[in-house]
Amino acid sequence: MSLKRRQFLLFSSLSALGAVIYAGKSFSRQINPKFAKKDLLLRFVSVADTGTGAKGQYSVAQAMTNYHSKKLYNLIVLAGDNIYNNGEIEKIGEVFERPYAALLKRNVKFQACLGNHDIRTANGEKQLEYPGFNMKGRYYTFSRGLVQFFALDTNGNADWKNQLSWLEQELSRSKATWKVVFGHHPIYASGVYGSNPTFIKTFTPLFQKYGVQLYINGHEHHYERTRAINGTTYIICGAGAGNRPVGKNEWTQYSTSNLSFAAYEVYADKIEVSAIGIDNRVFDRGIIPLKST
Repeated sequence: MSLKRRQFLLFSSLSALGAVIYAGKSFSRQINPKFAKKDLLLRFVSVADTGTGAKGQYSVAQAMTNYHSKKLYNLIVLAGDNIYNNGEIEKIGEVFERPYAALLKRNVKFQACLGNHDIRTANGEKQLEYPGFNMKGRYYTFSRGLVQFFALDTNGNADWKNQLSWLEQELSRSKATWKVVFGHHPIYASGVYGSNPTFIKTFTPLFQKYGVQLYINGHEHHYERTRAINGTTYIICGAGAGNRPVGKNEWTQYSTSNLSFAAYEVYADKIEVSAIGIDNRVFDRGIIPLKST
């Protein structure tokens, strides 16, 4: 092969490589940098006490949709009282499918648990069967990468003996880096109902033993984030449609009655929590470390 021929092929190859590199750079510039953060393992949100079909629910739902447009996520933890007032599945269009139509259209998946209002009709059985809530039972577990979620039935008529045995078994054999438990009722709370002494005695040592970093709930219609209590942070996100007054305790890091939802960005060594109001502003930020005392 002549020298000129070899030079031609070399220059052609370099030109093609340059075009690929340029195209790659051009493509990368088209990706919204807010959608992807370095080392981000999972982004999800939580909300509760939503199922009213009223103005407040639509306002929070719109804020959740706006957040999705800025920071992509595909999981919502729905922590109970999904259908007011009595859990009637006939209202599902009014109180779930229409308020969250934009998110459902974007294939965002809801993972629900049962609240006290949800069990007033047929003990919540119709909600368990509803595909949009993705419940595998009254209590169940699922994973997203290095995060394992444990959904509980915290109602008074729950099968506590079998459920607690199941929970301890699942926690003990979990290999997940992050363990997140959610249920409808609070363990620690500064609102109308306050903390649950029985739950504190039951869950606090169990969470500590198996390294549960986060518990999410509703029932109280406010937002509250605790400091780490024996290694677990407790977040109430029950102002998803209506709100009630809230106070503070010595373990409270932040509390407010603002209509809101909570957003979580999970990394290898921490979870960043943001509380977002219907004005789309973040009014609280917190860090949940992988391990804390």
